[in-house]
Amino acid sequence: MSKLLKTLLLACVALLLEGCFTGVESTKKITEKDVQRAIQQIDKGSRESSLSIFVDSILSWHEGKGFWCVDNQARLIFNPSTNYDLDTLDLQGKMLTYSGYGTHKQLDNSEVVDIYLNYGPHRLVYPTGKTMTEINRHSFSMPFLIDDDMVQNVANQLESKTVYIKTAIWYDIEGCYQIGNRRFIPVVITAVKPGDKVYPLKVEFCATDNGDKAFVWMKPPGSESVGRDFDSLFSWTDVRKQYPDISPVIWSNIVNCRVAEGMTKAECRLAMGNPSNIMQLPDQSGLREYWYYEGGRYLFFVDGLLKEFR
Repeated sequence: MSKLLKTLLLACVALLLEGCFTGVESTKKITEKDVQRAIQQIDKGSRESSLSIFVDSILSWHEGKGFWCVDNQARLIFNPSTNYDLDTLDLQGKMLTYSGYGTHKQLDNSEVVDIYLNYGPHRLVYPTGKTMTEINRHSFSMPFLIDDDMVQNVANQLESKTVYIKTAIWYDIEGCYQIGNRRFIPVVITAVKPGDKVYPLKVEFCATDNGDKAFVWMKPPGSESVGRDFDSLFSWTDVRKQYPDISPVIWSNIVNCRVAEGMTKAECRLAMGNPSNIMQLPDQSGLREYWYYEGGRYLFFVDGLLKEFR
């Protein structure tokens, strides 16, 4: 742990204690997200994905390069045409193919790029509003469109591989959220497909213990935003080996996202994830701590051990 991170965490603890010992009415309520956000800010730039990052630019695009349309709202990004009615085009789930680019001058005399995509007999024009220099300077993507080469790049790295899933948020093949899923168990990734407008990748897998088939939404490697990337969803190695001191009974609770009286805060965090917020209250019997989760769930700790939960 870096000195800067240690200083941050000590400062958080000091802030808590300062509020706690001046009376309940002035007790500070800190959120787990605040702490995590601060830690992520320190780590930003040093985090590396365990998957290779797909790097591409317009200048390297070849004719026929495919882009999956994941939402019919994509019709809004293209220029109108007298050759077809944009409102009637059914683009969702279809692949558009790249056929080149052109430029046109704006009022300030700058040349901005137009991208040409084919859909059947139609040529759709996406006005980027950016110069080629601007496009090449920053990560570029088109709204509602997913680069098929990026999908295939991730598929080549993951399909048929055994990994350990770290999230309990699974969806069945029909896209329904599944309740009662497990975490930290081995799964075999069976397919990587285009996702949706929020998460560009859909990673399908099969649980090795009972054959359950499901999928999770995932962001591509190198995504600037934190969360839902490969390393937050999966591990290449058995997570259980990192916690040899946890008993088999407690580990079974963790895998099944359950808690039990007497579990430590670390064990509860593994079982249920990070709380929405945390409140600490000192009293004569020791330090009481409340963890609150969405949906009215809470955990109540006394001196670091789970005393009560809902």
